[in-house]
Formats: sequence, C-alpha cells, structure tokens
Amino acid sequence: MRVLLANIEDVWREAAARWTLLAYFFLSTIFIIIFASAINLDVVDGTLAGAKLFGKNVHMRPQDNFEGILLMFESGFAGFLAVFGTGLAVFATAHLVPRLQDKGTIDLYLSRPVSRIWLLMSRYIAGLLLAATNVFYLIGAIWIIVISKTGMVHPRFLMSGVVIMFLVATMLAFAFLIGVITSSTAVSIMATFGIFLFGLALAAHVQIEAAISQQWLATLISALYWIIPKTKDLILAVVAFVSAGQAPGMVKQTLNPTPFLTTAAFAITCLVLASWRFQRKEF
Repeated sequence: MRVLLANIEDVWREAAARWTLLAYFFLSTIFIIIFASAINLDVVDGTLAGAKLFGKNVHMRPQDNFEGILLMFESGFAGFLAVFGTGLAVFATAHLVPRLQDKGTIDLYLSRPVSRIWLLMSRYIAGLLLAATNVFYLIGAIWIIVISKTGMVHPRFLMSGVVIMFLVATMLAFAFLIGVITSSTAVSIMATFGIFLFGLALAAHVQIEAAISQQWLATLISALYWIIPKTKDLILAVVAFVSAGQAPGMVKQTLNPTPFLTTAAFAITCLVLASWRFQRKEF
C-alpha cells in the first residue's frame, strides 16, 4: 500500500511540476465552457420550446420527444468524450514508464524492498486514477450543465464514464508495454494512438476481407480484428448505453459483451508482458 500511495503522490507531483496537470484540466475546462455556451435550450413546462446548437436553431417536429432529443445529444457527446478523454489520458500518462526507468528514479525505487511487478502495477493504477479524475470531471461537469438547463437527470450519462475508463485502461496498458520495451514517451504515444486508430479501421474487417484477393491476408485481417482492442465497438457501446435505445435518429446498438471480453484479454496480456519484461530488464 505504501508503494501505491508513493506512486500516486509521485505521479501527481510530476504532472504538476511538468505542467501536464494544468494543461490536462485546462483543455477539459475549455471543452466544458464551449459545451455550456454552445447548447441553448428553452424549456417551458417540461417541453422544449426552442433549441440552438452552436448558434444555429434546431428545428423540432411535433412528434419529437424532448427527452429523446436530449438523450441523442447526451449519447453523441458521450461518444465524443470517449475519444477526447482517451486521447488526453494517453498524452498525460504515456510518460509514466519511461520516466520511471530514468537512471536516478529507477535506482531510488529499486533500492527499496519492493517487487518490480508491484512497482509497475502501482504506477499503472496511479496513472488510471489521474485519467479517471479528468474523465469524471468532464462528464460530471457536462452532466450538471445539462441538469441545470433542462431539469432532467439521466444517470446513464454519468455512468458512461465507467465504460470510457475501460477504454482508457486498455490504451494505458498498451502504452505501458511499449514504454517498458522502448523507454520512449514519444514512441508510446504514437504506438498507442496507432493501435486506437487501427481498431477503428478494423471495425470494417468484413468489408476489407471481401476486397482482398489473397486468402492469407484476409485471414490475417480477421485475426487482427479479434486481437486488437475493439475501439469503435467500445465507443458505440458508450453511445448505446447512454441512449438506452430511446434516442431518435440513433442507430440502435446492443451491448454485446464480446468486444469487452476480447479487449480485456488484450489489456491483461499487455500488462503481463510489460511486467515480465520489466522484471527481466537490467538497470
């Protein structure tokens, strides 16, 4: 427990000293301000009398349900936050392992009777806590803004932060693996964003396989789809969870457990490999 608390303190101090913490929450605050100023709703007796999005009027049809329209907005923003929050988390935490392996820092930690695996895992947990603070700051602030403007409370929007943190935890696990192997913050960031985008592209693996003439390439694409994190499926899961099938105009998605299970397996594998490599690494 002392190692975990020490790493949490070290991560927060380092983030503050390097201006990472200030930049992290500054960008989030800017987004919250833009959201608050972009959405103008005129609610009369629980009915939406008028709405403006980024200064443009949103035309309502008589059959449109106010709560359904609100769920559509919340679902869309939750999906965007899954991408935005994950991106910020990667930038803010990708340096944790390369920084840990610096000559003076690693010597200080290894001079204590602490398991290398627990040292790495406590660093991982500290990074997740830093990312979670920002994710729930974003979601919580927007949730409060929506409540203040509409008087409607949708707990699912707030709870979507748990699904977003699952995606963040997966990306951070991969960043830790790359960080242990390369000791480079830049490579960790590039590789993590690369696999995030690759996961988005592989969502269309069926179409890609059909367009490929070589069977071995089609088999490789199919295998990569099942191995690599299902980033698009997880983003759609956030949207589906918030909308609960009640938002008009939204494609109805079912919360399929398969993307979560395969992505969790990928994250666990990354952490196991990172721990194994860190355990055997010479400093």
